[in-house]
Amino acid sequence: MATSFDAPVTVVKSPSKLAHVVLRTNNLQSMVRYYQDFLGAQVIYENEMLAFLSYDEEHHRIALIQAPGTQAKSPTTCGLEHIAFSFDSLHDLLLSYRQRKQKGIMPLWPVNHGPTTSIYYRDPDGNEIETQVDNFKNADQATEFMKSKAFAENPIGVDFDPEEYIKRLQDGENEEVLTKRAEIGPRGLPDHMK
Repeated sequence: MATSFDAPVTVVKSPSKLAHVVLRTNNLQSMVRYYQDFLGAQVIYENEMLAFLSYDEEHHRIALIQAPGTQAKSPTTCGLEHIAFSFDSLHDLLLSYRQRKQKGIMPLWPVNHGPTTSIYYRDPDGNEIETQVDNFKNADQATEFMKSKAFAENPIGVDFDPEEYIKRLQDGENEEVLTKRAEIGPRGLPDHMK
């Protein structure tokens, strides 16, 4: 079926997926090493000003560019807040947390947002990275939760201790129990976002 390129529209055609993120840096080698370790990524191409990394079927998921005159990131200016990467299970999220910890990569903020259980990190340039697992079986259930009174009262979430979650998983507790968000009432932004 042919489509008309000139037909009036109310909604633009959405892309099929998010392909990659490009980060500008003044610290190329440290950033390359960090993302290799953080994502278990391979460097697909690298020279003195560019690096392309991938950890899956895409030819590159993260690109790094070192341009002359690049200044250090200011955390209080407009721009990208974070990049998020999903895992298939809480077990895998916590396994990657422990593996990163072995490499000296420590989390910034573990939080159960409700729709996701997430662990945030900060790269050498100060960019935030979220690693997450979906807490609901499908997007419709997550959307329903995001329309709830509980989410409206606290859209930020509830902090958790990854080490405690690992122990509880090892003791046989079900992932669904651990990923169900506790309700604590209203909550503002965490300190690292202010």
